[in-house]
Amino acid sequence: MFLSVVIPTYNRLPILRKCLLALEAQQLAAPVEDFEVVLVDDGSTDDTVTWLEQQADLLPHVRLIRQEHGGPAEGRNRGVDHAHGDVIVFIDSDLVVLPDFLCCHARALQRCWQSRGDKLCFTYGAVINTANFEEPTSEPHKLNDHSWAYFATGNVAIDRELLERAGLFDTSFRLYGWEDLELGERLRRLGVVLVRCPEAAGYHWHPPLSLEQIPDLIRVERERAKMGLVFFRKHPTRRVRFIIQYTWLHRALWELLTLGGLLNERSLRPLLAWLIRHGKAGLAMELLRLPLNRIGVRALYGEARQA
Repeated sequence: MFLSVVIPTYNRLPILRKCLLALEAQQLAAPVEDFEVVLVDDGSTDDTVTWLEQQADLLPHVRLIRQEHGGPAEGRNRGVDHAHGDVIVFIDSDLVVLPDFLCCHARALQRCWQSRGDKLCFTYGAVINTANFEEPTSEPHKLNDHSWAYFATGNVAIDRELLERAGLFDTSFRLYGWEDLELGERLRRLGVVLVRCPEAAGYHWHPPLSLEQIPDLIRVERERAKMGLVFFRKHPTRRVRFIIQYTWLHRALWELLTLGGLLNERSLRPLLAWLIRHGKAGLAMELLRLPLNRIGVRALYGEARQA
């Protein structure tokens, strides 16, 4: 089995370094013969390309593909087009993996193929969120790390022919969100099953919450709303409504939990600042999710009305 790890990246050089070096440290065993890393730079404006060119000797498995800024869907498709592997592994550029990561995916895929007699499956590895930049892989697995998403490309592996049969990613998803779950809907229609592979662990680094991040987090929610409507137009089903929170139930829920908007990013700011100062940035982020969800749902309904 030859694996192609496809990674789109945009202005994430500090954590990208750790991501790529962890992949170079992979300990290969059967059924993995070899692997490559197809890194698609999505028009980064930091020193990503310069660093990659300078460190080429340390990254023998990495092939750099460059594109104008077009988003992760276009980047992943371009990566698959340039990949040589018969299995595609998708991870994000802020994911740091363990040395047996690729072998765990490959063994789980092989077991599934043999038991089913076909290749209609993909493996979904564990994604463990961490704010520990120095030692991301030291983070314990937490209850809120579990995801019910069907095809989230932060950590999945799939047969290349099956992926191409499904049609790859829809590049109309140019803003943040939903391009991977939309492809998942098409895979689901082909009868593709999800195989959980928690031993293929990846540690998803993100900086601890700061008040300066709040405007960007709000922007992301509004982008997700725009892309959520694109998702629903392609798949106007009850399941997709619930995935993107396009239901009156979700609208009522977030209105209730935020007291009709009284609990918002402005009114919560003093409490968020206090939590951050006392080393509880994670709790502050969970609290901030209440108004962020309300913003996202209201933006989704607003986009639908405009449409």
